[in-house]
This record gives sequence, structure tokens and C-alpha cells, in this order.
Amino acid sequence: MTNRLATTLIWLAWGLAAPLTAQQDRGRPPPPQRFWDWTTLPFSATELRLRRQAMLAQLQQSGGGVLLIPSAEGSTSGETFRQETDFLYFTGLELPRSLLVLDAAESRSIVYAPRTDVRFENPARPHDFPGRGLQDDPEIARRSGIEQIRPIEDLGAYLAGVVADGRTLRLNLGRSGPVPVVGTGAIQAWRPVTGLLHHVQSTYPNATVRNAFTQVARLRMIKSAAEIALMRATAGLTAHAIMAAAAMVAAGMDERGLEAEFEASCKRGGSQRLAFSSIIKSGPNSLWPWRILAAHYDRRNRVMQEGELVIFDVGCELDYYSSDVGRTFPVSGEFTDHQRDILEMSTAVSDAIIAATRPGMTLRDLQSIAESAIPEEHRPYMQAGLFFGHHIGLSVGDPALADVTLEPGMIFTVEPWYYNHDRQISVFVEDDVLVTPTGAEVLTASLPRAPADLERLVRTRR
Repeated sequence: MTNRLATTLIWLAWGLAAPLTAQQDRGRPPPPQRFWDWTTLPFSATELRLRRQAMLAQLQQSGGGVLLIPSAEGSTSGETFRQETDFLYFTGLELPRSLLVLDAAESRSIVYAPRTDVRFENPARPHDFPGRGLQDDPEIARRSGIEQIRPIEDLGAYLAGVVADGRTLRLNLGRSGPVPVVGTGAIQAWRPVTGLLHHVQSTYPNATVRNAFTQVARLRMIKSAAEIALMRATAGLTAHAIMAAAAMVAAGMDERGLEAEFEASCKRGGSQRLAFSSIIKSGPNSLWPWRILAAHYDRRNRVMQEGELVIFDVGCELDYYSSDVGRTFPVSGEFTDHQRDILEMSTAVSDAIIAATRPGMTLRDLQSIAESAIPEEHRPYMQAGLFFGHHIGLSVGDPALADVTLEPGMIFTVEPWYYNHDRQISVFVEDDVLVTPTGAEVLTASLPRAPADLERLVRTRR
């Protein structure tokens, strides 16, 4: 072998080996990530424990049984994980594919969870996916105060035992009423609780299943001091973002541009996500409910014209808690006389509802107040049934009971709608209201409501 050939082979061997060695170094997995590295409890372990104890008491007072609360599935499709509201409310944990059990007979809470988080696993990319223990991590139970965290594989045996003992399984089905039999059609859009109900009905056909909506609603309707503080901040942030977007209202601006300004302001203020897809609709679009507009891929992006109105129905989420706020603005910077009259009428109805809000009233009482405040000529166009407002909190549709008397700590929206297709005009005013010991506090009071003040917001940058 010549010296030149030997040298060439040595260099070639080194060149092949070096990338392999570097690749081995890059492929050496880092230490596993711990659950608490990137997350914290949204509330103290004490507050979360008191919530679970209160729920156990509700179950014991209403017939006992075992309440099953599923968590979110935890997809890896690129969406940011958002825990199911009941699971988050009672545990404060961002555990995917898990189940909280509240056992009334034994007065204890158990979480069934996967041993590891599959979202942190990828054998082909060990350096990028370090792994993360869930059920195997003792710190989760210690910090959260959950009595036990068990392997999800043990859940089937536990449920079989509960059913064999003749004990009742209870699920929050999202609304009052009897437990339905879940069908098996070709196309399904199941929430986690619906999938759980189907599993229970198909796996344990002799099980007694009851709806726990009423018991969950009684707790979640009343916010703690910590929850109220968060919702004040969320409402204030939303009000500020609406004012920022209102300054961009002008002929030639499109609806999506206003959405962008509102949403950017929310994010700059610390909001992690929107409470729901922003609804900003102008001109003819303003006459239609959001479900009709959202049924089309590109419907909600009109270019606004002089003389039209533009409606904001928007909200953001801050540390899991939501806001839901609405205002109507004149595209030209000034309302016409007719537009101003309709807006003042609608706001007066809202004012009547807020003035009547106090402990001892019910949502049905407030419905009657709303209906009596509407002038007769506007009643065909004014929507003020039990949907004049709704409870908000961890979701914009928090559990609520219409005939339960209002108590301090309840928070709901006040939003009588006006849709007049005959005159081609729609207006909308929505505020977030907290029930206090003596009446009501408007959490969105920093956002103007009077027509002259709304006009001033539109003209801010002109």
C-alpha cells in the first residue's frame, strides 16, 4: 500500500467516524423533564383541597356515589394544551388522559393517570423528547394534595368493583337532565365526558349512572376571592384591548384587522389565549349570530363602510379565567340619530338588569326585569330570555342554575341583544358583573358605554 493511499484511507475513516461520534453525542438523551419544571398550581393546594371536600359533601348530601371527572386528551397536533375545566377546578393539574375520582363513601380523591406522558416520548428523537413521568412522579401528589395517584391501567378494575358493589357512578354531563344513552353513529364529536359515558354504558351495562351537573354547578357558580381577583384582571385586560382596537375603526378597515389589533393587545397584556374566537362583525354581518357567520370559512372579513356599525363580542383568557365583553361602534366616528336611540334603549335594558342584581334574586327574576324594561315596539327584536346573560369563569359558559338565588361571588354577563332585520340594524352591549353582598359590581366598568364616549374611542387616532 502506498503512503498516499494509506493516508487517504485514514482520512476517509476519520471522516466517516467523526460524524457518527458527533451524532452519538447529539443523540444522548438529556435528563427526563419533571412535571413541575414548567408548570405550577393555579391556586393553592389548600383551596383545591377545599373544593374537593365541598364536592364530596355535595355528593354525600345528594345520594352518594363516585364522581368521575375526565381530563383532556392531550393531543400532539400542535395545539396548546388546555385542561378540561372540571378537572382543572378540582385538581389544578395539567395531566393528560387522566381521570379524577371523588369517592363519597370513603371521602377521598384519586387520580388515575398514565405512568408517563407520551407527548414527551419519541424513540427516533431521544434528544428532543426527554420523557416525563406522571403517575411515577411522587411530587405531583405531594404538591397538589391529591390523596393517591394510581396507574390508569388500574381504572377498569376499580370501576368494575364500584359497579359490582351497586354504587352509583356520577358524571357532570354539562347540563341538567336525565342521563342519555350515547349512540354509536358513524360521525361523532364527543367531549371527554361523553366518551367516558359511552365507555361506562358499553362496558358496564348494569351500572347506575347519575348526572352530577347540579352539584358541580352549585360550587363553580360561586367564585373564591382568588378567582374574583383573576376575573377582575381579565375583564380589565379585555376592556383595554377593545379600546385599542376601537381606535382602528374606520371605513376601509376590515373585520379581521380589528381582530388582530384586539388579540395582539390581549397577548401584550399577558393573556395566554382567547376565551373564544373573536366575533367582530360589521354592516350586514352584524345582523347574524356568530354560529351562522362561523359556519363559513371566510365570511367574517368584511371591509367596513361609512355609516355602518361594527360590533365587538370578544374575550381573552388570563391564567385559565375568561372574560366576555361587547360594544357597538360607529364606523364613521358618529352614530346616526336612529343608531344612537337603539343603542341607548339597549343599554337602558342592560342597566335595569344590573340595577336589579343582588343576593336573593335569580336569573329568572332578572329575565323578568329585562323583559319589562324593553319598550313594546322593540320587543320583537330584543333578545332577553334566559340567554340575556350567562355565568363565566373557567369557561365562557360556566355551569349555572337559573332558579338558584344569587349569592356574593357569582359572576355572569349581562347582554340583551338587539337584531332588527326589518330596519337592518343590530346593536350589542355586554358587561361582566359580579354579585356583591349589597348589589353588583361591573367588572368591565372601565370600558365606556355611552354613545358619546364610544364615538370618542373611534376618533382617538383621527
